[in-house]
Amino acid sequence: MRVLIVEDELFLAEAIRDGLRLEAISADLAADGDTALEQLAITAYDVVVLDRDIPGPNGDEIARHLSQQTGAPRILMLTAADRLDDKASGFESGADDYLTKPFAMRELVLRLRALARRSASSAPPIREFGGVRLDPFRREVYRDGRYIALTRKQFAVLEVLLSAGGGVISAEALLERAWDENADPFTNAVRITISTLRKRLGEPWVIETVPGVGYRMSEPAL
Repeated sequence: MRVLIVEDELFLAEAIRDGLRLEAISADLAADGDTALEQLAITAYDVVVLDRDIPGPNGDEIARHLSQQTGAPRILMLTAADRLDDKASGFESGADDYLTKPFAMRELVLRLRALARRSASSAPPIREFGGVRLDPFRREVYRDGRYIALTRKQFAVLEVLLSAGGGVISAEALLERAWDENADPFTNAVRITISTLRKRLGEPWVIETVPGVGYRMSEPAL
């Protein structure tokens, strides 16, 4: 999952971003409406965590803008106002969910995952390929029925690869989907994570390196 956090309170925005990273959720920041619209135009986000009171186009304006687009990300609106009328106007603007400040990080994570599942309702909740089974809701992975303990980053990379259904995913695409915009494009983090993920899944290898292109899930040789 990749999330855009639109929040002008830097301390809160960074705290949310850091908390989501611990849950293997990639998160980018935007401190105002104009920056948010620029990032939304060039990056495919699953969910936008949107503060209503931000400089530039406010949260309601951004929500209305997104609600007019096909395939737009889901919107989780944040606000300090907890009156029913305030929530109603937020939903009318196009919000899919609403969370008032202060909030528990655990609740935010649960709501984000619920929204991400709703936006990908056409995709099966359980992803399977080559004997590997990934349950994104329970955060569990099995290989031929055997439970595999993965780190959060390994889980995120595997989820991206499984979502491709055998298609090749470049290292750049993995950085974009499993890390965030601050990832160093010259880092070897992808190669290292793929290597450790292969070892965790065990032989025969199910993650194939396509030289000069990227990585893909492949059926193990019999």
